[in-house]
Amino acid sequence: MILASNVFTMNSIPDRLLRAAMALAIVLSTAALWWPWPAQAAQRIKEVAAVQGVRPNQLIGYGVVVGLDGTGDQTTQTPFTQQGLTSMLQQMGVTVPPGTNMQLKNIAAVLVTAQLPAFAQPGQQIDVSVSSIGNAKSLRGGLLVATPLKGADGQVYAVAQGQLIVGGAGASAGGSKVQINHLSGGRVPQGATVERAVPTPLHQGDSIQLDLNSGDFATARAVAQAINGAKGAGTAQALDGRVVRVRVPAEPDARVSFLADIENLPLELARPAAKVVLNPRTGSIVLNQAVALAPCAVAHGSLSVTISSTPVVSQPGPLSGGQTVVSEKADIQVASQGGSLISLPAGAQLADVVKALNSLGATPQDLLAILQAMKSAGALQAEIEVI
Repeated sequence: MILASNVFTMNSIPDRLLRAAMALAIVLSTAALWWPWPAQAAQRIKEVAAVQGVRPNQLIGYGVVVGLDGTGDQTTQTPFTQQGLTSMLQQMGVTVPPGTNMQLKNIAAVLVTAQLPAFAQPGQQIDVSVSSIGNAKSLRGGLLVATPLKGADGQVYAVAQGQLIVGGAGASAGGSKVQINHLSGGRVPQGATVERAVPTPLHQGDSIQLDLNSGDFATARAVAQAINGAKGAGTAQALDGRVVRVRVPAEPDARVSFLADIENLPLELARPAAKVVLNPRTGSIVLNQAVALAPCAVAHGSLSVTISSTPVVSQPGPLSGGQTVVSEKADIQVASQGGSLISLPAGAQLADVVKALNSLGATPQDLLAILQAMKSAGALQAEIEVI
């Protein structure tokens, strides 16, 4: 505890000590600003490449969700829901008389999808996604009945069943409706049990193949050099810009240890190719660090069209027997705002390019056209990709 007698003010500090403290603070703040930050960690092989054949597999199945609170399919409009229920009841020994019109409200037909991870073994559990394919209002509170999940070859690899988790909520009354998030889809965590494993070529042959995530000769060379430097010359060979062949030990345990070692090897990657990605639907623009801008001049103007409609009432005279007519008078205005010619300097750094584009004052939608025009004029040193 500090007593009142020990409290002092800045005025009580000697001038010499005060100046020394201020000088020390300035030095420390300057050092913090100019002290070099740690270099960015180099990427590893596991971030840029994957072993061929070691991949997940997609599974799909047709199922039925029961236990809904009156929010299921209208079976008169979705006959396949009733057919699915009839088939399920027949497997359980319950026969529905032909021609029976079942008015069901608590059942919904769904598609069940899942990803079977690499090396998944029988008995392991995986997550499944459930989506309505009928006109069910909500799957909240439903139970997915046992559904076989098949692969592309038509074989059953898992069986899914469980309580659905739906992340939405909603209510409707008197023609009004309120809904939060999505009600016609949900998930069943750990809802499928693997029944069959998918064979992988990991232990076949005396070599494996590393497939790069993106084709680049410099990256393929860097991967091969990193492996040869750690495991000996001739261990890895870059076949092209996307494939690297690696000789591996024959024993399964030694092969797994070998792969664990090489996938964590650091890589010093070269500068990527300049690319600009455009999304016209959302107006998104993404530039990577290699984008460069040559000197150019840009003039940008905007064109706006305004259409306004005014109701006009035509009232007939007294005792004329006419009818009152309401018409509309449309007023169309076109305004063109010219833009001055702006000179953009050359920019070799991403920050310079961003600063130059911001000086145009254009919206993201306008920048989509401006960047394409710059590319056509040879002023934008980058590849444009539209997604």
